[in-house]
Amino acid sequence: MTLPAVPSGHEAGIPASDAPAPASAAGADDTLDVRVARAAFRLIRRTFRRLIAFQPTRRLAMTVALSSPVWLVSGRAAFVVLVLLASVIVLDALSTPAPWQLTVERQLPASVGLGDEAAGSYVVRSRARRALRLALFDALPRGIAGDAARLAPWRVPPGGELRVPVTITGRERGAWPLGPIVVRVAGRFGLVRRSMRHEPGDAIRVTPSVSGIRRFRLLALHHRLRDLGLRAIRRRGEGTNFAGLREYVVGDEPRRIDWKATARRDRLMVREYTVEQGQTVLIAVDAGRMMTQLEGPVPRFEYALSSALMLADVAAQSRDQVGLLVFDDQVRAYVPPARGAEALERIRSALVPARATMAEPDYASAFRTLATRHRKRSLIVLFTDVVDPLASQSLIALTSRSAARHLLVLVALRNDQLVRAAMPAGDASSTRLYEAAAAEELVLAREEALARMRRAGVSVLDVSPRAMTAAVINRYLEIKARASL
Repeated sequence: MTLPAVPSGHEAGIPASDAPAPASAAGADDTLDVRVARAAFRLIRRTFRRLIAFQPTRRLAMTVALSSPVWLVSGRAAFVVLVLLASVIVLDALSTPAPWQLTVERQLPASVGLGDEAAGSYVVRSRARRALRLALFDALPRGIAGDAARLAPWRVPPGGELRVPVTITGRERGAWPLGPIVVRVAGRFGLVRRSMRHEPGDAIRVTPSVSGIRRFRLLALHHRLRDLGLRAIRRRGEGTNFAGLREYVVGDEPRRIDWKATARRDRLMVREYTVEQGQTVLIAVDAGRMMTQLEGPVPRFEYALSSALMLADVAAQSRDQVGLLVFDDQVRAYVPPARGAEALERIRSALVPARATMAEPDYASAFRTLATRHRKRSLIVLFTDVVDPLASQSLIALTSRSAARHLLVLVALRNDQLVRAAMPAGDASSTRLYEAAAAEELVLAREEALARMRRAGVSVLDVSPRAMTAAVINRYLEIKARASL
């Protein structure tokens, strides 16, 4: 017998878009099974997380240990004790606050200097109706170290707020995302405690050390050059900064007359203005092989970065244009000269990822970059080191050539260990005397190279890394006060 043909969707009058798509019954069952399995897995995982959030305390272990003799004497008594203990544990777990009743906020500075300490705090806010006992645990990255005082047990009043102080120290430069904060809250009876994980998602930057930046900034702002062994030189002339009043003499411009002062003193008085000394400061930092040598536990490169950042801050406060160049065998970072806090922030951001390498510095490339990108006469402060005239021949030639166009200050980082090795004690052994002779030869060759630069008109600062910042700021303020640029 022949069965009648089943009409298609189009023949049956059903639009093509509404016609049911063919589906396999087995495929639908598989999809349903997968969904059920996923839902069951999520439920199990959620339940497991809630269970492991509760941990027993030492008090619970002691309670179980003290009640264990009862289990040996009578089975019925042991059952009663077990039920009571389980009930108390459940009540203690239920007495812990829910996650929404406890919030933690980490209040730390956005940046900290390498090796510097900064104060911060953790703010814990509770919505629970009873006082809470808790402990804080913070997973700080390796670039930041924190004290252990925050791990001590703390007490939060009912519905109150707790502020836990903390001191952090920068250990390695870079941008470090901060980890989660874990809060452990004990129950009412202290038998169990609940762990709550908070992830603020904040970060902190470890920048070059700025421990003395406030002192140098105040010296620059208040022109207290005498504290640095200097004497301020004041020049009068065309400018916008008011300097004082004096009597009118023939030849003074009438627009300089101060009519209010003239009326008070009954004679013509004119205003005097100081000459604006705005200039451009370009800071060049060598990131090559010589800068990787250690000065104590810290590479000399870190001292150079700290001094460069402080010089940039003081120059920016003095309303100068400030730029930066970091180089080794190639240019690693360049910040064009600019004024204000925005320029300082760009320099700080460029210094954070800077690293010293074992490459030989390419001074020609660095000076070529400065020549092509900035042609204006400027004060160039170069942080580097020299070994001998032969190894520093390129640097000597370039600095001598640049001294004719720019005002160049070469900051040569002295190797204190080498200097000490060149001065042996009176009862030194023969091996020690040979080492001292070799060290003295290197010191003399270095001094010869620096002397050649001085003869070419380069201002050379031969200074220890530990005393470098004060010497650099001193020289900058001296140049600015004398209007040498």
